Amino acid sequence: MNDTQKMLQDIINGQSTIKQELLSKIDEVDKKVDRLDAKVAGLDGKIDKVEKRLTQRLDKIGSQLAYLEDDTPTREEYDDLEKRVDKIEKYTVAT
Repeated sequence: MNDTQKMLQDIINGQSTIKQELLSKIDEVDKKVDRLDAKVAGLDGKIDKVEKRLTQRLDKIGSQLAYLEDDTPTREEYDDLEKRVDKIEKYTVAT
């Protein structure tokens, strides 16, 4: 082998070594990305669970508020009650 062939062989060997190093680094990055994808998927599941629970709680609070609103007297009903109480007070005082 002459000097030119030796130099070409060294260059090819160097490129081959660089290629192997790059491939190993790429594999490491792929593994890290896969782990991150798994973590993101887990977080998505947790967020979905929290969102479902919050929606259920808000629905429950909303229905309780609607029932409470239905039970409260209107302004006119409140005024009528005040008149009725006054009548009853006068009746009890008179007897």
